[in-house]
Amino acid sequence: MDVPPDTAGGQADRGQKALWSGVAGRGWVAAQELLDRMYQPFEDLLAESVALGAQVLDVGCGVGATTLAAARRAGECGRCVGVDISEPMIEAARLRTEREAVPALFLHGDAASHTFQPAAFDVIISRFGVMFFDDAVGAFANLRGAARAGGRLRFVAWRGPAENPFLTAAEQAASPMLPGLASRDPDAPGPFALARQDHTRRVLADSGWTGIDIERLDVPCSLSEAELERYFTLVGPVGRALAELDGDLRAKVIEAVRTGFAPFLQDGRVRYTAACWAVNAVAPPAR
Repeated sequence: MDVPPDTAGGQADRGQKALWSGVAGRGWVAAQELLDRMYQPFEDLLAESVALGAQVLDVGCGVGATTLAAARRAGECGRCVGVDISEPMIEAARLRTEREAVPALFLHGDAASHTFQPAAFDVIISRFGVMFFDDAVGAFANLRGAARAGGRLRFVAWRGPAENPFLTAAEQAASPMLPGLASRDPDAPGPFALARQDHTRRVLADSGWTGIDIERLDVPCSLSEAELERYFTLVGPVGRALAELDGDLRAKVIEAVRTGFAPFLQDGRVRYTAACWAVNAVAPPAR
């Protein structure tokens, strides 16, 4: 399977491209090992979708954990491609595949507009990577064109913030001291853009996918209490804000946020439930 050169160019959403190629992307790279441990259950779930010899596309692949897991499942006769809009994350993924000696290809580009080879993939997967499209219908239509007839789409996306208090705990704790902290727009690209089940179903149907199945998925996740500060200082809106702070204000924000996570502490670990959607769909035959 040939993969054409990166064609992200000016079609990529500029706001998302700037965000993930800047402090947000660097933060995820720095937190790579921690985040991979936290989200291991989702990596395992998506890897189960990959058969021996499969041609796989991993959308919003980040630093490559799910892509490499898929490549191990597909074996030498398969092929796995990861695509992400973040240059630092893709660079880290490329270094990782060399270090771990797992065959995979990583593309720096916008999956919403990249010119993939038509009908090239047996399965398209994503671990929290498809909620950031500026034009979700157009993006999923582009991905459908990259799937063979009968090819499968399988991804996990967050349900709403009310069901995921862990994800917004840092923002809520820091907002009194950081009034410029952006509030979340549920209709804008971001972690909760596919939180509404009916909206997600409509987006997939409008983009041409069939056999749409959306199920609730609740996964226990944890990290050690000692890792908590590293997590919230590197990831998310508060992590990005802290990258610009120093001195007393930074110290006060960190202390307030650490206190804000108190409800999740138990026996030296931070425990929470990741409330998600497990989404499956099928690419129809070409007309």
